[in-house]
Amino acid sequence: MDFQRLLDEHNLDVLFVSNPHNVRYLSGFVEGKDARIVITRSGPTLITDGRYLVEAAQQPLPHRILSRRSELNSLLAEFFQGRVGIEAEHLSVATLEGFKQDFPDLEFVSTRGIFETLRRRKSPEEIALIRQAAHLADQGFAHILPFIKPGVREIEVALELEFFLRSNGSEGLAFSTTVASGERSAMPHGGASNRKIRSGELVTLDFGCVVGGYCSDMTRTVAVGRVSDELSAIYQAVLEAQELALQAVGPGKKGQELDALARNHLTELGYGEHFTHGLGHGVGLFIHEAPSLSQASEDTLEAHNVVTIEPGVYIPNLGGCRIEDLVLVTEQGHEVLSQSPKHLIEL
Repeated sequence: MDFQRLLDEHNLDVLFVSNPHNVRYLSGFVEGKDARIVITRSGPTLITDGRYLVEAAQQPLPHRILSRRSELNSLLAEFFQGRVGIEAEHLSVATLEGFKQDFPDLEFVSTRGIFETLRRRKSPEEIALIRQAAHLADQGFAHILPFIKPGVREIEVALELEFFLRSNGSEGLAFSTTVASGERSAMPHGGASNRKIRSGELVTLDFGCVVGGYCSDMTRTVAVGRVSDELSAIYQAVLEAQELALQAVGPGKKGQELDALARNHLTELGYGEHFTHGLGHGVGLFIHEAPSLSQASEDTLEAHNVVTIEPGVYIPNLGGCRIEDLVLVTEQGHEVLSQSPKHLIEL
């Protein structure tokens, strides 16, 4: 990365990087939450504390070690000058106030989305890691199906799934696992409760793996035994909406346009008001990153973006359904990374 050009483009003398995901993106340092990067015209420097002596020495960037967290501003005095860029969406008010107090002669400039924009376009190495995470999620879905049965608590399903994923290579969870059954499936992010699964219900599972720091994200909804015609109709509507949007994914497509394809179909079938979130989002080092696919999105897809396509219908006191694939945007169109079946599985 040409750091001098980056500073010139944003008319900065220094850029202070505090977003943990951006720290990892620039340095490879796994514990991004416990590190910062300061970029000057001499290049970037990683700053962390004594817990990470060994890890910091293994990074490609020069590093400095703090003996006490309170020393940060004293160390930054060696780097800060002129116009100092800060990540406005990630730096705390207290930290900025401390900077202004300790460096009264400097100008602090709010920046937004510098590295988030760069992170949209995934490298071959990043795509390979996301592909592995998606494959592991597929394995997890196949593993968990026999455990979903009447009388089993949602939390038991979630724990078994999480144990399998961790045991087979996931560094952690990309986000809190959702296992939502019956009426709780009308909660888009309902988590996993002590509720016991019952026959005749839909169960929604939303989960993700982490491989090499990169996330996957997949949702499937299954039936426990035979479900009502009303629930079957909801499932079919969501599946059709998901496929409509999915088949349209490609470079040059607008996030708003793809959202409308799924939303309009659900509206025509009478479910529009029950699709209560955006169609999808980018996935990478962070589970929700650019580009956005929603009614308000101004983003346009490019080759090497990785996004989700995840319409849903959620009807209070009845239930809900979401179907989500992880998708790589290619030069010619797209590649679906989530390979788990999407027909209504009756367990």
